[in-house]
Amino acid sequence: MTVTGQTFTNGGRNYGSSSNGYLSSRLDGCTPSFINSEQDIITAYLKGNRSFLDRYVANHVTEQDLEGWLNEKRSKGNNRFVSIQTCEIPSASDEDVSTKPKGGTTDYRKFIRDLTTDVKHLSSIGKLMQHLASYVASATDCDDFTVYVLDENSQEFRMYTEANNLNGPESGIEAENGYVRRVSSTKDPSGLLNSSQASSSTGGVVGLLDKPCNILSLPVLDLSDRVVGTIQFYRVAERANFTEEDKRTCSNLIGMSGLLLKCQEFYFDMGKQRQLNEFLLTVTKSIFQDIVSMDNVIIKIMNYAKRLVSADRTALFLLDPKTDEVYARVFDRGEAEQLEIQASSGSSTGLNKQSNEIRFSTNKGVAGYVAATGQTLNIADAYADERFNREIDLLTGYKTKTILCMPLCIRGKTIGVVQMVNKRNGVFTKRDEEAFEVFAVYCALALHHAKLYEKIRRSEQRNKVALEVLSYHSQASDEEANQLMKTPIPKEINELTDYSFSPWTVDNDDKPLYVLYMFRDLFQQSRFDLGRLCRFTLTVRKNYRNVPYHNWSHAFSVAQCMFMIMKKSSKTKFSLLEGLALFVACLCHDVDHRGFTNQFMVNSASPLATLYSTSTMEHHHFNHTITILQQEGHNIFTYLSSDDYKQVLSDIKEFILATDLAIFFANKGRLKDITAKQQFDWNIKEQRQLGFAISMTACDLCSSSKPWDIQIGVVGVIFEEFYAQGDKEKAAGKTPMTMMDRDRKDQLPILQSGFLTGICVPCYEILAEILPETQPMLEGTRTNLKRWQADAEKEKEKELAREKESAENAQQSGNAETVSA
Repeated sequence: MTVTGQTFTNGGRNYGSSSNGYLSSRLDGCTPSFINSEQDIITAYLKGNRSFLDRYVANHVTEQDLEGWLNEKRSKGNNRFVSIQTCEIPSASDEDVSTKPKGGTTDYRKFIRDLTTDVKHLSSIGKLMQHLASYVASATDCDDFTVYVLDENSQEFRMYTEANNLNGPESGIEAENGYVRRVSSTKDPSGLLNSSQASSSTGGVVGLLDKPCNILSLPVLDLSDRVVGTIQFYRVAERANFTEEDKRTCSNLIGMSGLLLKCQEFYFDMGKQRQLNEFLLTVTKSIFQDIVSMDNVIIKIMNYAKRLVSADRTALFLLDPKTDEVYARVFDRGEAEQLEIQASSGSSTGLNKQSNEIRFSTNKGVAGYVAATGQTLNIADAYADERFNREIDLLTGYKTKTILCMPLCIRGKTIGVVQMVNKRNGVFTKRDEEAFEVFAVYCALALHHAKLYEKIRRSEQRNKVALEVLSYHSQASDEEANQLMKTPIPKEINELTDYSFSPWTVDNDDKPLYVLYMFRDLFQQSRFDLGRLCRFTLTVRKNYRNVPYHNWSHAFSVAQCMFMIMKKSSKTKFSLLEGLALFVACLCHDVDHRGFTNQFMVNSASPLATLYSTSTMEHHHFNHTITILQQEGHNIFTYLSSDDYKQVLSDIKEFILATDLAIFFANKGRLKDITAKQQFDWNIKEQRQLGFAISMTACDLCSSSKPWDIQIGVVGVIFEEFYAQGDKEKAAGKTPMTMMDRDRKDQLPILQSGFLTGICVPCYEILAEILPETQPMLEGTRTNLKRWQADAEKEKEKELAREKESAENAQQSGNAETVSA
């Protein structure tokens, strides 16, 4: 075969053919000296006459020649690509991009625009090369062309056709053309050939037109200068040889292959990423919306993993850090798309009969290795890898060929591994690894949440059992409720409306009956189911703890005080629902009180303080009230409509929270401003709620308004509870407040004087302003205040006397020491 042109490389350097004898001689490396002399003279002239060169180029050089020169210039800087100016043109599809009109001239800018736009629709390298070849063939008026694509796996060139599309490693016709191999090894387009002389140099290439033809073969390179294929162009020999212009055109156009391949890779990656994102979104929705058990999550992960990387089978092993083993309960039998739980039969391979799971050490098998090291393994030949455990294949009869095994990690800690087996088409690729690496993050999160869900579910079940036990022991028995129901309710209990009445004198067994009486008197018993009312009252009593003051007797006294206020006040001030909420709130306002203040609960890091950062105990009292109402046969509000029921519960919460003195001070300030301007109006909802709140505080402090003998007795009980808290604080190494310190009992009159002056009297003054019927409570409090102030003065006198005596003793002791000296 005779080469009739100079070597024609990719990237803009001049390759191809010329009939010029002098240029042919340059192919052989024999350049005559006179050519060099002439070139030197011309070069020197052009350097000294730039204006002549400019005029010559402007008048005699075509745009195509300029493009070629520019590409040749850039190729010396390792840049074989021409500049691109993009513009919008109609896109093409796989069906129409290969059909281009033939012509003898080339618009380079349009060529670039067309290819960069069409490349997004080309789904393979073969399609891209065919598309590129059709453009080049059209521009150079070729009669035909052949595309050869390099198979990455076998490193063999295979002829591309529309039929085979070269999608798989076994597709296509292997090229026997030695000329193709030579071009790919040198990466240089190899001149012009005549097919009649092909046998000696090309390995027997035959023109596709069944006629003698000239052949031009060019390598297609990517941006990394790697050969991805070759293109052979044919022109019937009887027509014309490839011209110098043809060579330059081919050089320029084929030089675009790297950029086009990069564009195709970009579009392909974007498409794959979009598909992966959609896939992950579907996976996430499916898995996280159905976390009902660990096995369900595992099944979904295994199904999606198979689809993601086109694996034949998959397995998911969880890591048991206690035994340093991996185990699986769900197995892929490969019989259906959906996996199912299969009981293991058990054998020497590690299958467990009792737990229906397979379990083995992390120092065994591929899965064990990945679990132990946290490294990903992509094995193309399983039997050639010493880490592969063949026992499972021997047991099942299944042949493992390829494996992709990856760890599932949470916060850098491996919790399991997923093992994909046998890629359905070839071997697992780097792209499979990258896609599954992202998928593995979601899998690990799903498994982590499934574990948490199972723990929470078990915890909920334990709590449910505990609640059932506690409910049984904390609620009134049916016998108690039946006995109360059978006890006749007195027709009249007149002392309940007496301000001087002492509720603490009522026997604990009789208090529930008094409560039923007050319910009937205020709200008409016919509105309530008697059985529910009895159970509710008895259970509330049972849920007050046996503490010195905040117990059932205190709750009864507060409820009796509210009953008295409502009975003595105008009925228009309290609606039925408001009165019901107020009375129930009084009855339950300290339920389950532990005998400690809110501040103590916070300082001691009580779980209740964690749940409720403000008004700790008051929030707990309300929630405990709801718990009682929710117990079977205890909801006394069943006769209410849904809206009324919600309103009553909302009011009960607000009224119980109002018993927190921290809230009282805010309410007092607002009400004081309103009453000072004589603007209080029960018809204004906000002011009405403030009036109810101050009423709750007044009832909570009602012992301050009782006769002195009742008052002094209740105060003693209150301070006994305070002192118990102070003892705990001392035991914890803390110094209690004066009112909590039993070693400072002598300060009690002073403390009580301050309490009545700062809290009780202002409260009852405001209450008397808005509810004049409560004036006796204010007067009783003022009377008790005078007694406390008198006792406080006596205590101060005693304190002064003690200080004086102590000073005199100290002086006498000092004098005695002086005389002795």
